[in-house]
Amino acid sequence: MPTIYYIRHGETEWNALGRLQGVRDIPLNELGRRQSVDAGHILSDLLMRDGRSETSLTFVASPLGRARQTMELVRGVLKLPLSGYAIDDRLREIGYGEWEGSTLAEMQAKDPDLFAQRQAEKWTVAPPGGETYVSVQARMTDWYRGLTVDVVAVAHGGTARALMVELGFETPESAADLGIEQGAVYVFSEAGLAKYS
Repeated sequence: MPTIYYIRHGETEWNALGRLQGVRDIPLNELGRRQSVDAGHILSDLLMRDGRSETSLTFVASPLGRARQTMELVRGVLKLPLSGYAIDDRLREIGYGEWEGSTLAEMQAKDPDLFAQRQAEKWTVAPPGGETYVSVQARMTDWYRGLTVDVVAVAHGGTARALMVELGFETPESAADLGIEQGAVYVFSEAGLAKYS
C-alpha cells in the first residue's frame, strides 16, 4: 500500500462563514495561508521522522485554487520548486450544485424535505445539480488504485472522507459528518490512518 500524506487545503472566507464551496474557486484567507505553512512544517517533521527525502515523493493537488495555493505554501516550507507538482481532477471537491455558496440554514429553508433527506443519507443523496459521495468515492478509488509510489496529496474534506471509506478506515455513516482538520497532515499507510496537527 503506498503511503499518502494527505493535506486538506487551508481555510477560505467561505469556510469561515459556513458556506459550501464545492467546486467554486474560493482563495485561501490569511488563516488558511498560515494553516498551509503549518501543514508544511508538520509534513517536514514527519518526513524527517520517517527518514524520507522530500524528493522521493510525488506531489499532486486538486485543480481548485485553494488546494493549489496550499500545495505551493507546503512546497515552499520544504524548499521545493513551487510548481513541481501534478494536478489531478479526481481530487476536486464534491460538487454541491445549486447549494454552493449557501449555508446549511439557507439550504434547509429553501428545500426542507431534500435537506432532511440528504442529512439522513449523505452518502447517496445529491444536492440539485451536485454529486453524491458515492460518485466521489468512485473517483477517489480510481485515483488510489493508480498510485505506484508514496505521495503528498493536497485536496479537500469531501475527498478525504471518500478515501477513508474506500480504504476501510471509516464507514459512509461515520465519515459523512467527520470533520477534516485544516493545517493537519493525515497519513494513510499499511499501519493505518493517523492525523498529525
